[in-house]
Amino acid sequence: MSSTTDVSPAGEPAAPIRPRAARPAKRRAEGQWALGYREPLNANEQAKKDDNPLNVRRRIEDIYAHQGFDSIDKSDLRGRFRWWGLYTQREQGYDGTYTGDENLDLLEAKYFMMRVRCDGGALNVEQVRTIGGISTEFGRDTADLSDRQNVQYHWIEVENVPEIWRRLESVGLKTTEACGDCPRVVLGSPLAGESLDEIVDGTPAIDEIVRRYIGDPQYSNLPRKFKTAISGQQDVVHEINDVAFVGVNHPEHGPGFDLWVGGGLSTNPMLAQRVGAWIPLDEVPDVWEGVVAVFRDYGYRRLRSKARLKFLIKDWGIEKFREVLEQEYLKRPLIDGPAPEQPARPIDHVGVQKLRNGLNAVGFSPIAGRVSGTILTKVADAVERIGSDRIRFTPYQKLIVLDVADDKVEELIAELEPLGLQARPSAWRRNLLACSGIEFCKLSFVETRKRSQVLAPELEERLADINAQLDVPITININGCPNSCGRSQIADIGFKGQLVDDGEGNQVEGYQVHLGGSLGLDSGFGRKLRQHKVNSTELGDYIERVVRNFVKHRTEGERFAQWAVRAEEADLR
Repeated sequence: MSSTTDVSPAGEPAAPIRPRAARPAKRRAEGQWALGYREPLNANEQAKKDDNPLNVRRRIEDIYAHQGFDSIDKSDLRGRFRWWGLYTQREQGYDGTYTGDENLDLLEAKYFMMRVRCDGGALNVEQVRTIGGISTEFGRDTADLSDRQNVQYHWIEVENVPEIWRRLESVGLKTTEACGDCPRVVLGSPLAGESLDEIVDGTPAIDEIVRRYIGDPQYSNLPRKFKTAISGQQDVVHEINDVAFVGVNHPEHGPGFDLWVGGGLSTNPMLAQRVGAWIPLDEVPDVWEGVVAVFRDYGYRRLRSKARLKFLIKDWGIEKFREVLEQEYLKRPLIDGPAPEQPARPIDHVGVQKLRNGLNAVGFSPIAGRVSGTILTKVADAVERIGSDRIRFTPYQKLIVLDVADDKVEELIAELEPLGLQARPSAWRRNLLACSGIEFCKLSFVETRKRSQVLAPELEERLADINAQLDVPITININGCPNSCGRSQIADIGFKGQLVDDGEGNQVEGYQVHLGGSLGLDSGFGRKLRQHKVNSTELGDYIERVVRNFVKHRTEGERFAQWAVRAEEADLR
């Protein structure tokens, strides 16, 4: 064994040789403002520093709406427009082989997707009628319900944007910060204040957050988008939001909210973590502001791919996050609180259910949120006729009508069914969710929402003989690209769009498959099978095969997510 002590030439022992300490690895600056990094480290950060994105509205109204699409400055067009709910849509005729930044000039049509902000999904008849009228007049009758409780138009021309804003704002709606690196729409329960299962009504907190902070320049420059969910029950997919307040009863303090942070999907999916704090209703806006401020000041701004709050939470850990939130921002400790009980299945509010006021909520399911201005106008007329004035959109691309009298329930259901809105839908129509897809989105590789309109009735027919045996929902989410706007990782059967080889060397539309993802009782991301892809033409065949295997091999009461974890790989292919 060698010694660490040398001998001197005179024969005297020399001093022990000390191993040289390794030089600590130098971490790259992540552009965190709180640590002094105020100089922009990428083009997006530079554009936000050059001009607050909220200021682009004046240029749209004063210049671009008069001079047309070709007059729009590119840094406004591809950046700041988003803060007012505007993205350029995909040029028609370019398939998924063109998707990529290198073809952006080709893919960028002279039309916009416009996102109407519907915080809590809460609208009245006049607002829904206005949304419908704008769609038919300016959007070629397009109007999709998103899984963020928004309405999305397409084919919007910049010349018409000021008039659209005027009409929306005249009925209390807006597009402010519907997109961009800012606090986006706040998800809320469609049955807030009326549900028999609700622990606490989060509506006052949602309204106060929107009133205080949306459009405030202090919070309009965040590292990336920031998503919020607030509900007295677990009907707002809280596990995949940057911040969420979930209804819970505290044994000493009563009804309030459990605080969650750091959720998000895309290419690095992470579920939100409990902070372990109980928040009373009247303190939710202040705590929300504190969480946003932590993200603004400590969030990573060097790389867009690491700029969501979830990456900060991953590196810090939840204990440090809570410590910074309490000490630096709230200046007080939070109250420890219990965890909410997890639901066994998604709470989508489809169907008929009693409300606290003695009336009924009737939940309708369009296929993957696809409606139109014409349909929404007819919905507004029908709702007004039966004496209601409350309509809600949901995080599951559904539409709910509140305050329906007992003797009007069947009348409303019968009137909306010919519009493609079913209150007693099949499991396949009810549990199918999709993003915009290649029809309109520049990032997509494949068709999604449009394909869903054919897939749902196809599955109803294919699986007619076993539908009655399905006592648990099987969710199907279809996403056009890795960004997961369609939540492919948390569906029982999730499809992530990509180009695949058809076996003859051709690149065709296809999907990577995720199996057994879910939120609630089995929260987790779907299982991926090695080298398993499905061509778009095979979707119906594949779903039928897997569902029949599930029915054949499941144990009594077993949910799809449980079965998918233990299933033989051959049964999942």
